[in-house]
Amino acid sequence: MTESPDQYCEKELRRVDPDRWLTALFAPDSKRPGLLAVYAFNSEIARAREAVSQPMIGQIRLQWWREAWDGIWAGRPRNHPVVLALHAHCRDLDRHGILTLIDARETDMADTPPADMAALAQYAEASSAPLMQLAAQQLGAALPPDLARNAGIAYALTGLLRATPHLSAQQRVMLPAGVLAAHGLMPEDLYQREVGADLAAAMAEIADQAERHLLAARRQRVPRQALPAMLPATLAGLHLRALAQHRFDVAAAEAAVRPLRRQMALLWASLRGSF
Repeated sequence: MTESPDQYCEKELRRVDPDRWLTALFAPDSKRPGLLAVYAFNSEIARAREAVSQPMIGQIRLQWWREAWDGIWAGRPRNHPVVLALHAHCRDLDRHGILTLIDARETDMADTPPADMAALAQYAEASSAPLMQLAAQQLGAALPPDLARNAGIAYALTGLLRATPHLSAQQRVMLPAGVLAAHGLMPEDLYQREVGADLAAAMAEIADQAERHLLAARRQRVPRQALPAMLPATLAGLHLRALAQHRFDVAAAEAAVRPLRRQMALLWASLRGSF
């Protein structure tokens, strides 16, 4: 039996972005297919760079998604399971937020790391905060801009720290060149080395910024209806603690945050109505 677009989105999201897949399970049954479609779309554009051999091809993939959304809004969806799911559930989502997410991924096509922390925060906000707003909208709610901004930056920075070894293996670095330089490192030093005290210190500086944004987000009240959209921030806090406890040894930190631990953290956040 051929799987439906909704089934495809859930299967793919569970495979490539298990954290967001897990948070989507806390959405109401009627809203979950649309939320999974939004997250599946995000995973498609987030993987545009690593799925291709040349940055220019990645840019073509991003343009494909811009045109795909034009077709969704015009009622002429392309024959792609994620596009069909988006057409079925997400045609009324904010266009500016969608296009901001796609545009943010242009940064992934560059071979140079962000210059400084400000540039990294700008990328983190553009690639994550609109997604939280879109997820909340899909749930029939809205988030205060500062809440989405701070939570989005915290989640994205945490994700970049977790992805550091994976990106380094591809000879890509997303840690700011200025932060690395302050700790005696060049970006290319990350290609062939294990985590040492200098790299751990640079990562700790970024983790501190993520923690500050997460605390700022948690000072604000989240509408109950929008809580599933904010649950990724719960997992960001969990991963930040594990990274610090394991001195930014990413493999050890990932192993420590077992699936059951994630599930229990999300369940507790859902029960108390706060991320």
